[in-house]
Amino acid sequence: MQIQFLDATQTPASAILVRPVNQDAIPAELEPVLVEAARQSRFAGKPGQVFEGFVERAGKVLRVALVGLGGASASDRTGAVEKAGAGIVAKYLTAGEAALTVDLTGSGLTTQETTALLLGARLRAWRFDTYRTKLTDDKKPSLTRIDVIGAPADVAADWAEEEAVAAGVEFTRELVTEPANVIYPESFVERVRARVADSGLAVRVLDESEMSALGMGSLLGVAQGSARPPRLLVLEWKGGEQNSKPVAFVGKGVTFDTGGISIKPAAGMEDMKWDMGGAGAVAGTMLTLALRKAKANVVGICGLVENMPDGNAQRPGDVVTSMSGQTIEVINTDAEGRLVLCDALTWVQREFAPTRIVDLATLTGAIIGSLAHEYAGLFSNDDTLAADLTAAGESTGDRLWRFPMGPAYDKMIDSPIADMKNVGSRFGGSITAAQFLKRFIENDTPWAHLDIAGTVWADKPGATWDKGATGFGVRLLDRFVRDTLEG
Repeated sequence: MQIQFLDATQTPASAILVRPVNQDAIPAELEPVLVEAARQSRFAGKPGQVFEGFVERAGKVLRVALVGLGGASASDRTGAVEKAGAGIVAKYLTAGEAALTVDLTGSGLTTQETTALLLGARLRAWRFDTYRTKLTDDKKPSLTRIDVIGAPADVAADWAEEEAVAAGVEFTRELVTEPANVIYPESFVERVRARVADSGLAVRVLDESEMSALGMGSLLGVAQGSARPPRLLVLEWKGGEQNSKPVAFVGKGVTFDTGGISIKPAAGMEDMKWDMGGAGAVAGTMLTLALRKAKANVVGICGLVENMPDGNAQRPGDVVTSMSGQTIEVINTDAEGRLVLCDALTWVQREFAPTRIVDLATLTGAIIGSLAHEYAGLFSNDDTLAADLTAAGESTGDRLWRFPMGPAYDKMIDSPIADMKNVGSRFGGSITAAQFLKRFIENDTPWAHLDIAGTVWADKPGATWDKGATGFGVRLLDRFVRDTLEG
């Protein structure tokens, strides 16, 4: 979606004019017939509410849309304005017009609110039609450009920052949406390499032999049943003070999860192409940070494997040795994400000694039972880090809910023959998964685990996404970097 800002002397060429309006405050200067029609249609200007009418101006019939911004003093004003931008695109994306004009004259929108409006529009415009060959014309996206008039004078620079965020979200959605025969560990790496080329990100890849030499028996045990070799992808952004230690983001990248020998039910298994949503979010975040030249040092790690059940696959009851030296009894091969993450966590700590670590993973179905699809689960050993992430989530809409941890839960993963087992009882599954990961955090490094199993994919449209991949995590982590590292 192209967005361009026009000054008052330029005449928009688009046939649709959009007027954002505050709740219960339809502009008095609009044509009486339009105002009355909106009122009769019960248009009140609620966030994202859209009314369309036609007026005659200068001898030409013009299509006019009013979009609601919500209350001017609402506590979540930015979120409401974002919904307005998304609402307009949702209505006109396939309406047959290539462009529309958003007239902000007299709207009172600040620079921040204007960029929120446009970010909502751009995010809602994203579609993945790569494999659709028989879409009828009325279902094909036609809207490709938004012209903006009457915007605050300083909006262009701020919008460039938000464009970088949108690019990261879109890239994450792309990775998550692609099928597993297209995106697997090797091709994930190459897709990321191509996308971040010339961005300033340093890219490093560890292959199977290198991981074996490092002793990553836990990660490699998950991968051994697949014909697709595993990879550890490292993305490094050095935009902060020279020689200062980075913050680390670590993503689970199981590009397809059959469950291994502990095989999943057939119904719904196709969804497991998005079991790499944590790695997708890390890749998208690192792209965003590079594109907007973030003044921070950040390293992103993606542990990439495919979990398959062939004759060489890991068995329930096997014992593996992780890079940390700790041994793990594999009770359930479908609890594989934590086996991937533990070696990635150990590696990033020993390679970079990060000041803080955040991992993201579509780790447990139990988190969906607890939070449905409204929040991601947050687990942490550090109250300040947890508070910073929670605040970033509230600010961006990538919301988090913190869960307890403690010795009682930790005991549930003790093994009678190894240092630990990879699952506990059927109760508290999300918590015991987090307790497992915590055993690999060294020197009390501030760490947080985000269980995003319920938020990376949506079965129905949301405010800023259609059905499918949401891009969850990119905006959250970018805001976290802005608030805690860039200030």
